[in-house]
Amino acid sequence: MKDYEHLLRVAGVFAIALVGFFGIRAFLIPKSFGQYGHYRAEAINEIAALPTVHAGHQFCEVCHVDIHEAKTKGKHTGVACEACHGPQGKHADDPGSVVPQKPDPAKLCAQCHEASASKPASFPQVSTADHFAGSVCNSCHPPHDPLNFGGAK
Repeated sequence: MKDYEHLLRVAGVFAIALVGFFGIRAFLIPKSFGQYGHYRAEAINEIAALPTVHAGHQFCEVCHVDIHEAKTKGKHTGVACEACHGPQGKHADDPGSVVPQKPDPAKLCAQCHEASASKPASFPQVSTADHFAGSVCNSCHPPHDPLNFGGAK
């Protein structure tokens, strides 16, 4: 008989925990969660309401044709302009009033190309301390076409 009472207590605690869980879940999870998959439906409108900060490479290519041509011939052809130059939405909207700053190649290039065992062996890697000994990357490598050693800008 005592085993039966213990089982009833455990079942009661389990039932109370289950009701509590679903009660808290109903309170915390928005009604639209799961409507379009595993996220909140309101998130679409919330994200759409955020200000645009990135222009996209299509806007860059319209005005910077010469740089785009050099980039398409080089190894950085798949790298988006704003990956190095930062968000340029305001510059694309009004190019005259917003002048983007040039990135510091000594820091920027090392973010991708500093030697690391976790990177694929085929990816160009250098030990910046040994490779350029104080020089800046773009003194030898033009950033948009880094293997064109004679065309450094």
